[in-house]
Amino acid sequence: MSSYSAAAQSAAASKPTKAKTAKVAKVTKAKSAPAPTRKVRSVVVRKPVVRAAPTFGQAAGLHEADDPLSLKSSVAYVLDQDTNEVLFSKNPQAVLPIASITKLMTALVVVESGLPMDEKLTVTVEDKDTEKNTGSRLAFGTTLTRAEMLHLALMSSENRAAHALGRHYPGGLTAFVAAMNAKAASLGMTDTHYVEPTGLSSRNQSSAADLAKLVDVTSQVPILRDMSTSREARVALGKRMVQFRSTNGLLANPLWDIGLQKTGFINEAGKCVVMQASMAGRKLIMVFLDSSGKSARIADAERMRKWLTSLQGDAPAAAKL
Repeated sequence: MSSYSAAAQSAAASKPTKAKTAKVAKVTKAKSAPAPTRKVRSVVVRKPVVRAAPTFGQAAGLHEADDPLSLKSSVAYVLDQDTNEVLFSKNPQAVLPIASITKLMTALVVVESGLPMDEKLTVTVEDKDTEKNTGSRLAFGTTLTRAEMLHLALMSSENRAAHALGRHYPGGLTAFVAAMNAKAASLGMTDTHYVEPTGLSSRNQSSAADLAKLVDVTSQVPILRDMSTSREARVALGKRMVQFRSTNGLLANPLWDIGLQKTGFINEAGKCVVMQASMAGRKLIMVFLDSSGKSARIADAERMRKWLTSLQGDAPAAAKL
């Protein structure tokens, strides 16, 4: 064998074949390639839906009652203030929590007490809400006149203002609540009972027929008419001037002529509103209790206004349920 042939054979033996090279490359690639990642499904943890506890009216099945206006309020009552004719009635004797409508009686007792309206009252920790743990724009130490406290309680439904009014009554809060219940009894409000002056307690209860009596009386007190229908007020809280507004949007509606009003809300009572208003040539007292939905009480009042206006000139056939 020539030296060339021997060298060639030796080179051929040492040179890898294509198949061998591919096999080695494949093994190398397999060793160097990263391990495939395993897809992990993301799990979304949803918070359980906590349903609000039913209002007293819902629990009693009052919302199941049908009415010709399809109201969202389980209780509705409309009375002609001059003739005492009932124009609309839905569950009028149902006794339910009345929330901040309580403040109408609070205001009436304060006014009839004859206590000086310019006397300065101070909000203290005793006025803190221990029922619902709500806050307030009236910090502890805030000092306002009795008239200013009354205004904020009626217009903006300030709970600490209402509580301070009761606490500064002769004999304190206990005597004040007793005066509230005594006044209710004197007005023939037999379904009504109060345990505190703000309405935060669900034990403050009444019926629509009873509340109509309260609205009738309070609407004849000029200071209560003016304060309850005030749309806004600037009050000095320390060195700051703070703007307070009414809780009733209907006061800004030119289609409404409201002489007195009060709104209310706690979970047990739902949305509530009482009013004295002039429409369709009449002075009317309107009560809506236990309304479901953020704006439902206002929508119910609008439905009632349109229905009553459509009857103008006719003798309204009272709707009673």
